[in-house]
Amino acid sequence: MKYIFICAGLLTAAFSSFAQSSALFAIAVHGGAGDAGNLSEVKQAIYKASVQRAIDAGYDILSKGGTAVDAVAKAVMILEDDSLFNAGKGAVFTHEGKNELDAAIMDGSNMKAGAVAGVTTVKNPVTAARAVMDKSMHVMMAGKGAEKFAEQSGCEIVEPSYFFTHHSWDALQRALKQETEKKENSKKKSMLQPDNYDEKYGTVGAVALDKNGNLAAATSTGGMSNKRFGRIGDAPVIGAGTYANDICAVSCTGWGEYFIRLVVAKSVSDRIEFKGMSLNDAANEMIMQKLPVLGGDGGMIGIDKQANITMPFNTRSMFRGYKKSTGETDAKIYKD
Repeated sequence: MKYIFICAGLLTAAFSSFAQSSALFAIAVHGGAGDAGNLSEVKQAIYKASVQRAIDAGYDILSKGGTAVDAVAKAVMILEDDSLFNAGKGAVFTHEGKNELDAAIMDGSNMKAGAVAGVTTVKNPVTAARAVMDKSMHVMMAGKGAEKFAEQSGCEIVEPSYFFTHHSWDALQRALKQETEKKENSKKKSMLQPDNYDEKYGTVGAVALDKNGNLAAATSTGGMSNKRFGRIGDAPVIGAGTYANDICAVSCTGWGEYFIRLVVAKSVSDRIEFKGMSLNDAANEMIMQKLPVLGGDGGMIGIDKQANITMPFNTRSMFRGYKKSTGETDAKIYKD
């Protein structure tokens, strides 16, 4: 009789292992929506390769049975370390010539979340956001307090000069020049209105579904070039730029003020839950209809429990890509 139980146990273990190995999993990544201009084929290949590295890093974790949270955190770290994007190393400059970074992460399996805003010395802000989620009773920390907590939590700390890149500095100089010219031409123009319209994008993010059916999202950004007064956008605001539950996971990119007003990320989930919409229809309603009505623009990536992926954007371009356990994969910049 004991042999029967042993065999039954082995069969159960084997079935469990097979079920996990055959379970759907996937990851999607974005490197920001906006206007990338007319990139040469060579530059397009460089950007796509960077996005692909982030996808592959997260996918590798998922394929080995790792969690969605680990996957999105790793993917975002890869992009934060890449100076091509407005996050981490490539962060844009504030009006005062500083780099102030925001990030958030959310675990859909338990709806725990963490975020940091306005940090200037954390090499990978997404690691600080995760520390807030995993090692504190809070959801969001900002400024010097967030930096101190990040250091105490073991996050890598760097000098602010680490974030300097010539292309981000040049973007600030262009914005300041345009601002001066416009101020001279029109004394009535509000200084709170961003003049560097095409240079306020570049947020990075990732969403994932793991083999256990859990979802997660993470987002990181340097914010808006030439931003003022400690401005914080939607990326670290849970429900606005970043959200994950047992329905879907969403990471947004674009003009943050509008994403905050519309609570875009959470609104996608609500449309699925309360209106019975598909992930793609819900995402498109928010990005292609609701957002433009207010005057905002941008995009998002999202994933649901069935590994359906959506990546709508209403700007000229959005660096984006995904990979599924079914073998389906893609990386794009412009519209189809």
